[in-house]
Amino acid sequence: MEAAVRRPPSVLTRLAAALAGAVLAVTAAAVAAAPAQAASLTPVTGFGSNPGNLAMYAYRPDGLPANAPAVVLLHGCAQNATGYFTNSGWRKFADQWRFALILAEQKSANNSTSCFNWFETGDTARGQGEALSVKQMVDHAKANYGTAANRVYVSGLSAGGAMAATMLATYPDVFAGGSIVAGVPYRCATSMINAFSCMNPGVNKTPAQWGDLVRNAHPGYTGARPKVAIWHGTADYTVATANATESRDQWTNVAGLSQTPGSTTTLPAGTTLETYGNDRVRVYRVSGMGHGTPIDPGSGADQCGTAAAYFLDTICSAYRDALWFGLNGSGGPVPSPTATASPTPTPTAAPTCVTASNYAHVTAGRAYHSAGYAYATGSGQRMGLYNTFNSATLKQTAPSYWVVGC
Repeated sequence: MEAAVRRPPSVLTRLAAALAGAVLAVTAAAVAAAPAQAASLTPVTGFGSNPGNLAMYAYRPDGLPANAPAVVLLHGCAQNATGYFTNSGWRKFADQWRFALILAEQKSANNSTSCFNWFETGDTARGQGEALSVKQMVDHAKANYGTAANRVYVSGLSAGGAMAATMLATYPDVFAGGSIVAGVPYRCATSMINAFSCMNPGVNKTPAQWGDLVRNAHPGYTGARPKVAIWHGTADYTVATANATESRDQWTNVAGLSQTPGSTTTLPAGTTLETYGNDRVRVYRVSGMGHGTPIDPGSGADQCGTAAAYFLDTICSAYRDALWFGLNGSGGPVPSPTATASPTPTPTAAPTCVTASNYAHVTAGRAYHSAGYAYATGSGQRMGLYNTFNSATLKQTAPSYWVVGC
């Protein structure tokens, strides 16, 4: 993440933009007349007034259903939409679970190092600048792709992570959840002058002070707040790790939660997951990881991404976020990688129903546990806390496939 000076577009820049727009228009017309092809990342023009002067790209998997979820992806400094789409791992799960991807891209005319302007108040306020441009991209997807209005999420790295926080703060009525990767709290900086100190060593505020910054981003809003995941490497020397804690304080306060985690779980690659409240806020701390998006190249169910600059081989963050957002279609985590799920399981001759504690279900293999909760094997439906006090009734509808209820 860097804080580069916004530069006003020159005459040549505006001329180049106009020519580029004409080329894109001709290209779009040609594509419309061509036969249907496999899904690809596509530039989109005319998505709104675009006060932030951003570029929009969209990815719609083949067979995208009506009312599909959408995820907005925001790249880091010195990156672009194509690189983030290629390396972050999100495409794998968009193809697998059929949801749309919307990628915003910064222009060098706005920021010399292609950082989103997370430190400019005019770009981080509701109804203005880059924040409004991103919101208009979401509106365009709803109107033209049929994506669901209530299942929109955002994820970003570094400057993109800071802009993800901006979108969650300014448009809580648009986003159901988001993921802030190596980012900073919303309104940690309000100019280029204090952007660098925000990044490192960080800014210390009380949870209430951080929370007020979010509440003031949309005064009077009383609706549901988005769920928020925070990812940070413990060896990140570009954006200090203190920002993960300050971000946690901000979003737990907004959600009315304690800053003490309800559970702490150990995940692969030395990752620690802290959950807060009813799993409304998560903090992932990746041991020894520097500044970048966590990915885990491979063909496993929980693997994704391609290692590159700022895409660090540790753990697949896209997989964890997609599950938490419920993008797999179940509204919650999918079955564990060792379980085999069928979207339309073949019923057994006589369904078996078992009522027991969640601990007993897990012990017997009818369920598995993750982050302090139990989930039915096969369907992945959440059953409640993983302990001996909470009980549930499970029905077996196919071999190794259980659903809640009977």
